[in-house]
Amino acid sequence: MIGIVFMFRPLELFIGLRYTRAKRRNHFISFISLTSMLGIALGITALITVLSVMNGFQQELRGRILAMTAHATISRWSGPLENWRAVRDQVLQNPEVQGGAPFIRGEAMLNNASLVSGALIQGILPDEEQQVSDIDGKMVQGSLDDLRPGGFGIILGKELANALGLMVGDKVTVITPQATVTPAGVLPRLKRFDVVGIFKAGMYEYDRGLALVHVADAGKLFQYPDGAVNGVHLKLRDLFQAPRLARQLAARLPDGYLARDWTQDHASFFSGGADRKNRDVRDLDPDRGGGGLQYRIRPGDGGDRQTG
Repeated sequence: MIGIVFMFRPLELFIGLRYTRAKRRNHFISFISLTSMLGIALGITALITVLSVMNGFQQELRGRILAMTAHATISRWSGPLENWRAVRDQVLQNPEVQGGAPFIRGEAMLNNASLVSGALIQGILPDEEQQVSDIDGKMVQGSLDDLRPGGFGIILGKELANALGLMVGDKVTVITPQATVTPAGVLPRLKRFDVVGIFKAGMYEYDRGLALVHVADAGKLFQYPDGAVNGVHLKLRDLFQAPRLARQLAARLPDGYLARDWTQDHASFFSGGADRKNRDVRDLDPDRGGGGLQYRIRPGDGGDRQTG
């Protein structure tokens, strides 16, 4: 018998054939073995399918989000960043940082006739912004170059433009929370902008709630000191190293600076996807997590397998 065993390579194949090709009087054993194998194959197929769908969905979601935002952000703990060029130049000395662009961000209300909608106004430098995001590739009409300092042009998300009934060439009134004291009393700041472009990011959050203006116009709108911004957006060579690099960059900057990465800014999206994948795996586990195959998923990678 020992000689027969060694004649079959690999051993697993010999054992499998031994119990699936039983003698005539043991057909029931063969049936049980075949049924078990089919059940295991079906379960593994379902597991692979679910994880593949969830991984594809997460990659698509991550791509759309990162097309409109930066891998990391440098800002001050409080107040505007007035020396952003010096900060950007210092950060760019790190070979893992590919580009940096300043930004100003603030909330406002947009008004067109009787239509009103809230929006996030983001001031950018068009030439610099193209180094850290793919907004220019999402333009439906116009381009980022249409934003010029002092021109008070504005680029709207497609859903936001539809909600306000606006097209390229129309005018929209931007109302900010900053108040202006006049002889008639305290009034909100109002400024008319020309719609010079429309973008479509493919995510409702951006298409419905984001408007882009030139950083110089945003500074005047929100009453920032000349040359001051909220922070600097960064693009990294490897976006999955963003948490580690953000900590390194923050440690090398003077006190009072804050570094954040995309996994912190959009944690709700990716932690939700990971939780869903974990639930799907537990549902497919015959023991409901009691010793079978489990996965621990982190944002941005395929998970590391654990067998309990």
